[in-house]
Amino acid sequence: MSEQVQPTRHRPVAGVGTTQRTTEPAARRTAQRATSPTVGSWEPAYRYGVIAADILCTVLVVVLAGFVLSARHASVGPLSLLGLEAVTIAVIVGSLFLGRVWNPMVLGQGAEEFRRLGRGLLASVVVLGLGALAAELPGARLWVFVVGPAVALVAFPARYLLRRPLHRARGEGRCLLPVLAAGNIDTVADLIGRTRRAPHLGWRVDAVCTVDGRAEIGLELDGVPVVGRFGDLGEQVRRGGYRVVAVTADAYWTPRRLQQLAWDLEGTGTEMVVAPALMDFAGPRLHVTGVLGMPLLRVSEPKFTGFRRVVKTAVDKVGALLLVALLSPVLLAVAVAIMIDTRGPVLYRQRRVGKDGVPFTILKFRTMVTDAEALRAKLLAVNEGAGVLFKMRRDPRVTAVGRFLRRYSIDELPQLFNVLTGPMSLVGPRPPLPEESAKYGPDMRRRLLVKPGLTGLWQVSGRSDLSWEESVRLDLRYVEEWSLALDALILWKTIRAVFGGQGAY
Repeated sequence: MSEQVQPTRHRPVAGVGTTQRTTEPAARRTAQRATSPTVGSWEPAYRYGVIAADILCTVLVVVLAGFVLSARHASVGPLSLLGLEAVTIAVIVGSLFLGRVWNPMVLGQGAEEFRRLGRGLLASVVVLGLGALAAELPGARLWVFVVGPAVALVAFPARYLLRRPLHRARGEGRCLLPVLAAGNIDTVADLIGRTRRAPHLGWRVDAVCTVDGRAEIGLELDGVPVVGRFGDLGEQVRRGGYRVVAVTADAYWTPRRLQQLAWDLEGTGTEMVVAPALMDFAGPRLHVTGVLGMPLLRVSEPKFTGFRRVVKTAVDKVGALLLVALLSPVLLAVAVAIMIDTRGPVLYRQRRVGKDGVPFTILKFRTMVTDAEALRAKLLAVNEGAGVLFKMRRDPRVTAVGRFLRRYSIDELPQLFNVLTGPMSLVGPRPPLPEESAKYGPDMRRRLLVKPGLTGLWQVSGRSDLSWEESVRLDLRYVEEWSLALDALILWKTIRAVFGGQGAY
């Protein structure tokens, strides 16, 4: 694995936009990388671990379900039960394999890993269901619709638990894929910044190639050495042991040159990734198709209706109802604590802007003194919030009980009633204040295309610690990339964010 690039002092190079490094030459670092241990040796171990975990979860659930079935249906003999279990395991494992659930490129990053796992398990349920229609075995149909969801309930958390040590290692600079970036200075700098902000995704740009003599060896871009020109890519890959060649936008990259680069990389074990100019479109909206021998990147319109939205609405209603029932003792205890702590109403009502700009009244547990709004004008000079937000880490208006409620987001729980009544969803963008939405430009108003959420990407990515621009970017990303798998991932991560208290004040 190549060494982690450490921040160093730089001096500008006139007219280039790159800087000169004061440490060892880039060529020496590249040579050291070539003689380092096998790059990516952790990858097969992690992949085999995921495969083993999925198979183990499947076997355990199927065996347990078989035990329950044999207890309820005495007519099911041992041989019949053994055959049913073997077929079920084979169908589930086969569906996961055919669904490319274990593709190394999706393991350990993003919602796509969980989306494929869900599709693979759903396909196995369909196949087993069709088989159950023709089976005479008692309880076969019940078996199908219990085993599939039960495997999902075990396999999804297992995948997440496997991710945790991987992401921790990546945050420490280990288990990263060394990347050679090739593009113009601006797009490569953007790629470097994105990989540094999200190391858990597993990329680290270790070297850069640019188009001409402006990028002589010995220079660097944002702390990353420039090792050559586009024409040197094949040689650099063979010498440097890079795992990924990331091609970013540049006028040099014609279809013919991209094709030649792909040929040059054959047999190197290095993956070629082409970043389109549409840097902020991703997820289910992007589709690559071939027409007349040409690869075309289709960007579909974001869908806010249809079957998936029906499922999301059903999950919102059922989930909110179950949470209210389970948390009713907590809700009652918090209400009593607020009444004992300070005088005033238990609930705080505030106008917010919902889907399509329609205002609604949001509910929260009161965490401030009753005249908090009047005191706000006196505190504007010490506002620590980003953009149009008003935030203070040590807001004097917050009560003693309120400080605890805010740290663990307990004050947000009454919004479950907003979800039940319709204006909010369990997952979505942050619900803005009317004065915030009044200042929105056309791009920010896209946040209002969907219902605001009790939690969202902003909640699991730092909450109040985020800059205004980052909060907007995350909300827009959610609107553009929404999927049921992304919602499930956000809900799962919310639990960790809440109990950790990150960014809450």
